Amino acid sequence: MAEPLPWCHLNGERLRLSEARISPLDRSFLFGDGVYEVIPVYDGRLFRAPAHLARLARSAAAIRLTNPHEAGRWTELLQDLIAFNGGGDQYVYVQLSRGAEFGRNHAPLPDIVPTVFAYCSPWPVPAARTLEAGLACITTEDTRWARCDVKSVALLANVLLRQLAVDAGAAETVLLRNGELMEASASTVHVVSGGVVITPVNSNRILPGTTRSVVEEILDSLGIPRRSEAVPEALLRGAEEIWLAAATREIQPVTSLDGKAVGSGKPGPLWRAVYDRYQQLKRHYPAA
Repeated sequence: MAEPLPWCHLNGERLRLSEARISPLDRSFLFGDGVYEVIPVYDGRLFRAPAHLARLARSAAAIRLTNPHEAGRWTELLQDLIAFNGGGDQYVYVQLSRGAEFGRNHAPLPDIVPTVFAYCSPWPVPAARTLEAGLACITTEDTRWARCDVKSVALLANVLLRQLAVDAGAAETVLLRNGELMEASASTVHVVSGGVVITPVNSNRILPGTTRSVVEEILDSLGIPRRSEAVPEALLRGAEEIWLAAATREIQPVTSLDGKAVGSGKPGPLWRAVYDRYQQLKRHYPAA
């Protein structure tokens, strides 16, 4: 993974990332009491900023955390940071913590100044082999908490689930709960069956993906049928195509699941059509 870009934003100041310091009493450090977003940047422009910032606001509201900025101010400070880091293709990570109080109290939730942090990293260009041969994934039971719709910084379960994939020489861990597909450890999962793209219904058990919304718009523009409904494990394992979608993955094909080929074992034609349209869309998306 490439090193982050040198400049960050911390509580209203732009400074070098290597010099940024946060109190050890910050509640994100003590409790995982915070939320975050990851926003793609193409040609120096935030991609789908309104959707990402709306999700940040929803996540903050869900944990009763004061959002210190309106969307316009968020956009302004993030665009400034992106430009200072050289523009081009990158991504920006935004973290909003409840802040630091003098002590460690579970509750009541303190009325303190939130900690606002953002930094940038170079865009992770996928390897040519990923697009040519697809990804290998594994499945396991979903062991995360009951509010997966909140983009919380408390990601220990996700970290351990992703490590299962690393240990198996795979790219991602696809999560099942009571015999149904949820999502992956850090990606939305789309399944193609009978020429229809099927994605699990948004609920508190999965994160409502912003890239998922882009995929759905592209599918509609291409006239490819789609549905949002429960995906039984049998349908997942018998799928013609499986895709992962996430901010820094964009849309990637899964060609092996638990060691067995998905469909033909090669990236499928519907994935290719959606991927190609995504590449066009991201370069012509209007500036925020």
